[in-house]
Amino acid sequence: MVLADLFHDKSLFEKALRLAHDGRAADYERLEFLGDRVIGLVVSELLYTTFPKEREGDLAKRFVMLTREETLADIAQIIGLPELLKTNENRLRHNSSVLSDVCEAVMAALYLDRGLEAVKAFMEPIWTPFIQANRQAPQDAKSTLQEWAQKKYKALPAYHVVDQQGPDHSPVFVVSVMVKEHEAMGRGTSKKAAEQQAAQNLLEVVQHGHK
Repeated sequence: MVLADLFHDKSLFEKALRLAHDGRAADYERLEFLGDRVIGLVVSELLYTTFPKEREGDLAKRFVMLTREETLADIAQIIGLPELLKTNENRLRHNSSVLSDVCEAVMAALYLDRGLEAVKAFMEPIWTPFIQANRQAPQDAKSTLQEWAQKKYKALPAYHVVDQQGPDHSPVFVVSVMVKEHEAMGRGTSKKAAEQQAAQNLLEVVQHGHK
């Protein structure tokens, strides 16, 4: 599949890929805003039809997993976006936050160019393996940690940004999470990703400690 061949208006596709020049953000960000909503709608419909008997809460957990930064970055890799990015900063081609944003921008460009049905036809075969990989509703690390903390201590995890490294357009966040005397750190290219990693690290600590 040649991604560009899906587009009638190649300029929209080019705009979605034009990321940065000399450290300055480009105009793909408006497309990213729209693409977030387009992907959300298509994924919601896929989940609604794939799991007709599942409760809203479990559908919501699946939705979070299928639209989070890490999943969108994986899909960006699958459809070959790193090599297509228009940027003079090659390190951005391997930044999960950037790839996630560009994935959203490309879906928005396709929506504007050919409509929702074309986006659905493109997305369904790509997202379906991610949907099928988890027949049971997933539980993200932050939710699992919160349930554990409330059950054991009747408390909520506390997250704090400890450090922010790198340039403003490509930051790396360091986040700590504490539950009573338990603490762990996480890193990520967004605060949400860093919090998820911190929660996962703390779960591994407390689970190991209680074996």
